[in-house]
Amino acid sequence: MNGKVVIFSAPSGSGKSTLVNYLMQQGLSFGFSVSATSRPPRGEEKDGVEYFFFTPEEFRAKIEADEFVEYEEVYPGRYYGTLKSQVEEQLRVQNVLFDVDVVGGCNLKKYFGVNALFIFVQAPSVEELRKRLEGRGDTSPEEIEKRLAKAAYEMTFAQYADRIIVNDNLEKAKLELLRIVNNFLSL
Repeated sequence: MNGKVVIFSAPSGSGKSTLVNYLMQQGLSFGFSVSATSRPPRGEEKDGVEYFFFTPEEFRAKIEADEFVEYEEVYPGRYYGTLKSQVEEQLRVQNVLFDVDVVGGCNLKKYFGVNALFIFVQAPSVEELRKRLEGRGDTSPEEIEKRLAKAAYEMTFAQYADRIIVNDNLEKAKLELLRIVNNFLSL
């Protein structure tokens, strides 16, 4: 394993995807981890590109064979996870970036230890999170309440991260992120 691992986790609406996309454009030799799932492909999704697609039975067999770094059953029969073989192969040639939920982030950090940097992106407040979710214009009030309740739960995991970036100013957050990641990669 030559490369290093950077793990991103955050509540919905915190700006994580924007920061992850920014980091991917900085020429830091990152590959994006491709997760496995037991859900069927949607639209134009291709196996091995967006996800590795398995049936629930195949996924459970891989769990039994200890083939995952981390996995979670998000809904009954609907699994998501990270294959050990895929990540280890990627790490031979590049650093790997993960964009995962908080439980997955904790599990990945535990697995990779000092070779991993776990970054938690946080909105400045629950009120700001509400504003951002409402501002998207594509989320029902019920869904917003559900996401805010989940965000409150997810924020309790920030304590397990190596670094917390409060995204109250996007440009400042980008610079802080780049500094933190560059420092980690130069160790």
